[in-house]
Amino acid sequence: MDYATLDDRVGRLADGLRQLGLAPGDRVGLIVDTEPRSLECLLAPLRAGLTIVPVNNRLHPAEHAFMLNDCGARALLCSAPRVAPLLGVHDQIPTLEFIIAMDGASKGEKGVLDYEELIEQSRPIDDAPVTEDSLAWIFYTSGTTGHPKGAMHTHRSINAMVIAQLIDVLPSDQHDRMAYVSPMSHAAGLLVFHQIAVGACNVFPTFDRFTPENFYALVERHRVTKVCLVPTMIQRLLDGPWPVENDLSSLQTIMYGAAPMYLEPMREALRRFGPVFVGAYAQGEAPLACSFLPKPEHVTNTAEENRRLSSVGVECFGVQAEIVDADDNLAAPNESGEIVIRGDIVMKGYWNAPEATAETLRNGWLHTGDVGHLDEDRYLFITDRVKDMIIKGGTNIYPREIEEILHRHPAIAEATVFGIPDTEWGEEVAAAIVLRDETKMEADEIIDWCSGSISSFKLPSEVHFVPELIKSSYGKILKREVKASLYPQ
Repeated sequence: MDYATLDDRVGRLADGLRQLGLAPGDRVGLIVDTEPRSLECLLAPLRAGLTIVPVNNRLHPAEHAFMLNDCGARALLCSAPRVAPLLGVHDQIPTLEFIIAMDGASKGEKGVLDYEELIEQSRPIDDAPVTEDSLAWIFYTSGTTGHPKGAMHTHRSINAMVIAQLIDVLPSDQHDRMAYVSPMSHAAGLLVFHQIAVGACNVFPTFDRFTPENFYALVERHRVTKVCLVPTMIQRLLDGPWPVENDLSSLQTIMYGAAPMYLEPMREALRRFGPVFVGAYAQGEAPLACSFLPKPEHVTNTAEENRRLSSVGVECFGVQAEIVDADDNLAAPNESGEIVIRGDIVMKGYWNAPEATAETLRNGWLHTGDVGHLDEDRYLFITDRVKDMIIKGGTNIYPREIEEILHRHPAIAEATVFGIPDTEWGEEVAAAIVLRDETKMEADEIIDWCSGSISSFKLPSEVHFVPELIKSSYGKILKREVKASLYPQ
């Protein structure tokens, strides 16, 4: 599809939405698969002056219903396989008047319209007038604690995100080809705008499951130059066959983020793929990205280079990061505390959640809930989430430090560390570990391995070997869910 065709279809879909009676500021939900029409679904409501609410297509229908009801969505753009489950919870979304279904799914059901018919019956329209502070996107957080919250992003914050991407994170031109292999409700959708800004190419997979073989074939067939992967996907590539028969010479950039990328897997990834990696740190409240670690800094020749590689880099253009203590006082270099962010990239607030907004946006800063420090050169290091920190006998223990050591062991595929109640110390350290195929280890061996690198009070007191770690649909390890499965209340 060329840009002229995309522009025509976006204009027609925008007109179709307006003809349904949707007014500027109305919310339009998106439950769309990662395919070319998802571009139209992202862009058309914005052209009509509406607010998009992309939600992860892999979530349970009840979760979809909560988000769509919470934001008061009047219309929904929906891929065919997602329509029937959504109809099953339609009565839980009283504001939802129209379901615009692709490929004729459930056509004739109450409120269900056909996507292609709506486009064919409409005429292209130009961009509706909006201001920089008009609401553009409601980004629902993962909801690992309680119900998810809708981070409100204006056209100003989306524009700031695009500028940061083009200047720092993923500079692009019309010859680039970005492949999207994750849900369009998350990182993939957030990268669309900077690709379109420079007229670059967008590549969508035809496979449903991310495997090394599928990914390499996609890169070779479409001469992909850029891709965004979560660390779980990179680990899947490292665990797959190597070397590969596919031609990967076009692949210039692999951006990673959303979860910790541990040092040892990164060293192996660099050995295999070369200096193509770019790290990024972001949140749903300050999207893609707040800081970045560029390709030239992905080197491992010295101890200082290895230390820097464990960081999430330096602030992106237009973003300021600081570290604060419990009283919001600025910390000194290398002093640990909560990471706070400010700049146009930060959300306006949470939808319909004034108390949560007041707690998160304080004194002009976004309080991220992440613990970390800035070194003398303002490289940002993330230690853990505030709520995941272990306090043993009054001493702070950061799970990531122990996880880094566990990931150095050749027999360990994945690991997560968390605190458990202890009558003497308040909390103790526990670890859940996934071993590589056909490997067997005892807990004592794990503890002995860790004892060579950390103080004895940080050693795990309990080690659990599990077949897999519970993850979100974005590939993040859900530490608290793993803990709950091993230590039910």
